Amino acid sequence: MKTIGLIGGISWESTAVYYHIINKEVNKRLGGVHSARIYMYSFDFDEILRFNQKDDVESIGTRLVEEAIKLESSGAELLVLGANTAHRWVDLVQSNISIPIVHIGEATGKAVRNANMNHVLLLGTKYTMEGDYIKGKLYSEFGIQVTVPEKEDIQKINRIIYEELVVGKFKDSSKQILLHIINKFNNIDGVILGCTELPLIISSEDTNLTLFDTTLLHARAAVDFALK
Repeated sequence: MKTIGLIGGISWESTAVYYHIINKEVNKRLGGVHSARIYMYSFDFDEILRFNQKDDVESIGTRLVEEAIKLESSGAELLVLGANTAHRWVDLVQSNISIPIVHIGEATGKAVRNANMNHVLLLGTKYTMEGDYIKGKLYSEFGIQVTVPEKEDIQKINRIIYEELVVGKFKDSSKQILLHIINKFNNIDGVILGCTELPLIISSEDTNLTLFDTTLLHARAAVDFALK
């Protein structure tokens, strides 16, 4: 079993889910009392939020690189960036370490393809919905058409994530806002919950559409790699 390096705290709410899924999956596959080998660095999310507020994306990338190098030096044999938004800097991080990064977009793209779907709605932070680091990978590597909400709805989703979900607030009123946004689209095959906090508030019981839980998919992909 390879040792997983996990960068979390972006936010800790979803990082706790990563830790749970990874260990449950390892035990499911190996049996007995097996659990995962993990080195983890968990950010104080306030640090990341302050950089975001100043639009200081360079400093976020620098910090991710610093912690990735420390995890590799500690003995991690693969790296998991436990957030969709963190993949904005995946190429920068990968260029500074020699261990492979398990990409959340690749794990998601494989799942969408395996479901024989071609057109999905992507929800996440405004950086993920407006950026190309997830959408571009899904299209270029898997031929998946990705739609995102209109700008006003992007702001609503972003507010819910940063003001509520990252601090463990799961309001039914916010769930209804998210479901209302999803229901505006009638020409999609499924919905990518492209923020690792979103599966904490929306589940398959809330909609007839297929939901792609990127936290679950990413964590399982990490276990796949660790057990190769």
